[in-house]
Amino acid sequence: MGTPMSTNWLEISVAAPREAADAVAEVLGRYGHGGVAIEEPIRPDPEGEGYEVDLTAPVVVRAYLPENAAGRRRLGRLLQALWHLRQVVEFPEPEVRTLAEADWAHAWKEHFRPHRVGPFLIAPPWAEVTADGLTLIIDPGPAFGTGLHPTTQLCLELAAELLRPGETVLDLGTGSGILAIAAARLGAGQVLALDIDPLAVKAARANVRRNRLSRRIRVARGTLKGPAGPFGLILANLSAPVLAELAPAIAGSLAPGGRLVASGLLVGRADELEARYADLGLRPISRRVSADWAALVMGRGQE
Repeated sequence: MGTPMSTNWLEISVAAPREAADAVAEVLGRYGHGGVAIEEPIRPDPEGEGYEVDLTAPVVVRAYLPENAAGRRRLGRLLQALWHLRQVVEFPEPEVRTLAEADWAHAWKEHFRPHRVGPFLIAPPWAEVTADGLTLIIDPGPAFGTGLHPTTQLCLELAAELLRPGETVLDLGTGSGILAIAAARLGAGQVLALDIDPLAVKAARANVRRNRLSRRIRVARGTLKGPAGPFGLILANLSAPVLAELAPAIAGSLAPGGRLVASGLLVGRADELEARYADLGLRPISRRVSADWAALVMGRGQE
């Protein structure tokens, strides 16, 4: 994105009611550096091996900007856009704080513990776990994707159900690389992981090396500008506007008989996106919901 790396970051966070989270995320995504992180209020479940979403608490939407002159200018535009949005949608004023990358990492270490999602055990590198074939060692860095968010969990569960050993997989908007690593653990032949954020690319590459999967996963900075692949399985955990914008490229990159898992969207946008992809030749297969978030599974017929 051409933004110089900085040791300090401006964190903009909004504790939004669920009905306003999508609109807030669209604004923060427009001005933030490399997209947004949507943090569900999560608490450990009574069993101690997983997490559950607190549906009574607000959703926290975060974006980051480098603390430099260009970042401060974008912050001004972002805050102005949020002010206009608050005239029509009710949510609290945003909070802005300066955050060093080291502080960010330390905060994650306090809250990120080993947990299970479907067949996977997800653990940070500083935790002591007994690794097995479906263990994912993830240090998110300043990137989205620890396996705690409902959309990440939906994608992990669906990948475990849908992936065919040996097929080629695209992880679009890879974040920390968690879905790409999961796909490789499930037996994918080759995985391409793309993200427009250089910080996410850096984190994903480090996690791929950490999981010793560099020969099977290629991480690159970028997005789909048109049909590519083709891929047998595409995992796209993005946002509703980005999924709509990239629909022609995503649909055109799916191999005959291939499946798309599209998530990162609230339930209220599911019908609209499903129709968008159906117009491009993909048939709806199933839909899964968790804590107001949806994942769509669509497929291309054998041609």
